[in-house]
Amino acid sequence: MHYLKKLKIILQYNYIYYFLLILSILYVILMININHKSIYSESTKEVSGIITDYKVIDDKITIYLKAKENILINYYFKDKKEINDLSYGDYIKVYGSFKIPNNNTNFNLFNYKKYLFSKNIKYMVTAKKIKFIKKTDNIFYKMKNKILKRINSCPKTGNYIKTFIFADKNDIDNTTYSNYQKLGISHLLSISGLHISFISLLLLKIFSKLSEIKRYLIVSIILFIYLFFTNFTISMFRAYIQFILFFINKLFKLNVKNENVVVLILSIFLFINPFNIYNIGFLFSFSICYGLIRFNNLINKGNIIFKLFKISLISFLISIPILIYNFFKINLLSIFVNILFVPFISYIIFPFSLITLIFPFFDNLNYIFINIFEKMSLLLSNINIFTINISKIPILLIFIYYIFLYKLLLHLNKKNCIKLIFTLIIFILYKKIVINSYITFIDVGQGDSTLIRTFNKNILIDTGGNINYKLSDNILIPFFKSEGVNKISYLILTHGDFDHMGEAINLVNNFKVEKVIFNCGEYNDLEKELIKVLDKKKIKYYSCIKELKINNNKLYFLQTSVYDNENDNSNVIYTELNGYKFMFMGDAGVDKEKDILDKYNISNIDVLKVGHHGSKTSSGKEFIDEINPKYSIISVGKNNRYGHPNKEVLNNLDNSKIYRTDKQGSIMFKIKSNKLKIDTCSP
Repeated sequence: MHYLKKLKIILQYNYIYYFLLILSILYVILMININHKSIYSESTKEVSGIITDYKVIDDKITIYLKAKENILINYYFKDKKEINDLSYGDYIKVYGSFKIPNNNTNFNLFNYKKYLFSKNIKYMVTAKKIKFIKKTDNIFYKMKNKILKRINSCPKTGNYIKTFIFADKNDIDNTTYSNYQKLGISHLLSISGLHISFISLLLLKIFSKLSEIKRYLIVSIILFIYLFFTNFTISMFRAYIQFILFFINKLFKLNVKNENVVVLILSIFLFINPFNIYNIGFLFSFSICYGLIRFNNLINKGNIIFKLFKISLISFLISIPILIYNFFKINLLSIFVNILFVPFISYIIFPFSLITLIFPFFDNLNYIFINIFEKMSLLLSNINIFTINISKIPILLIFIYYIFLYKLLLHLNKKNCIKLIFTLIIFILYKKIVINSYITFIDVGQGDSTLIRTFNKNILIDTGGNINYKLSDNILIPFFKSEGVNKISYLILTHGDFDHMGEAINLVNNFKVEKVIFNCGEYNDLEKELIKVLDKKKIKYYSCIKELKINNNKLYFLQTSVYDNENDNSNVIYTELNGYKFMFMGDAGVDKEKDILDKYNISNIDVLKVGHHGSKTSSGKEFIDEINPKYSIISVGKNNRYGHPNKEVLNNLDNSKIYRTDKQGSIMFKIKSNKLKIDTCSP
């Protein structure tokens, strides 16, 4: 008893938990910068293991395999019969090529490698063959497979039931889910502490006649089974551990503050897997949970509507830095939308989905509720005036924000409110005002796209183009927003090839573009299609211009003559920014290079965007020797079918420092205080 009393006293000291948190953060910083070794290598050809999760999208199945290490399997099947017999818990053997996942190759964007590390996955496998070994004999996997079959018997609402039971959102329509994300309510479809709270309260009520220890034990076992079905998602696992520790705290009368329990769980999770810090669900779950518990006294004052408003507002204020850091925007409407939808999901759709799972004949009625939810979301998502795009912000600024927010919620006064508002204004203005020059050669695979930012003007040279992938939605626009770019002053298209302007129409339709500049020569079909869109949107466009004035700088278009091919008709652009010379070659070939040498006196280029992705048709030795570039940028796709860049071209550029987007990812040149700094975003 004496030791228990001592333990109680020790556990009540706040500083213990915050010391542990600081220790765990230092541990995270250390561990994420260490090269983590795997028992597998790129020479490994096969692996055997248990299917813990799988997702089928079109002609691809993605399998999470529990082997000696967790492995991610991607398999493209020709016939769906190949994968029809696969189910949770099956033991399979996979033959294929092993690959370490890449980091993001464009600045600020999603890092898939770190995300997979948060799931303890170090290798991906592109499977050539999957061999079935045996069916599972695990009772939990058998239950999971039976539940999945039952879900499939609910054709109208099975996608939502699957989301709530298995944390699998893949069957929800992409447009519908995008509307939820715009409104800031997509978290309602994630299995979280909200669902654990609902289920635990319901179960505790059902078993209320049992002793407290017995009913908490039974509920813990049931919740663990539910946790297994959701593959131990971070938010669920956090809520489950919290449920148990809260009970222990209550049972033994330890009197540990609930917020300290959350800090303890957070520290444990970080020690177990430091890469959890890259899991957005982890960040949302712990930060919002801590905030709502810490400021519970503030929330509990007032009527139910006012309480819901305060919960939504505090959750929103806490989530702002996470939203900005990862998605580069916030939607002020989400504060009020959550007040409406949180009860609707929590007390109608979620419970009714569980009821429909047990009694599938409720499928039609459940669909009515879900249809109302989807229609309301669609209507509200079209209101864009409350959405604010904000560039990615430094970690230090995030810490300052949280300090001011904490002070404000502890002491609601004008001074603390002004501090918080001032920090938010810095968030909004950060990177919007540009006094230096930034030139980013964006990694768009086998194509070209370059963003020039100088004195608050944004010039985009080419957009890249990929038939199977929307570069503007997934790379260009997110990157622009992360850099505080809300509009493109000039979209310059070097020529009409798809790999240079394939994303132009989609970009113009989804982003503000003020003016467009074409090259010399006749418009091809792709350019004509873009012009139709420009006319409809009343966007001005020009062709075959000689120069473009950008504040105190000029972009010179090195026009020679009109050629009989699109590549040689490329806009070749020369400019000087803060004393540094830049030259962008488009796909111009050796004939145009010779004409440029005859017509213009250009030498000692600081940065050359190499012509035609390093093809042997460009970058002739005479031309390269004359312009003598210090740095050469080759925008090229990894393992491209053209064999770019050509060895002869690389030899011609031998006296230049070469950067390639297939090897270094995006390359950014920053000119600050007349000094040139180079950053890369290597895979």
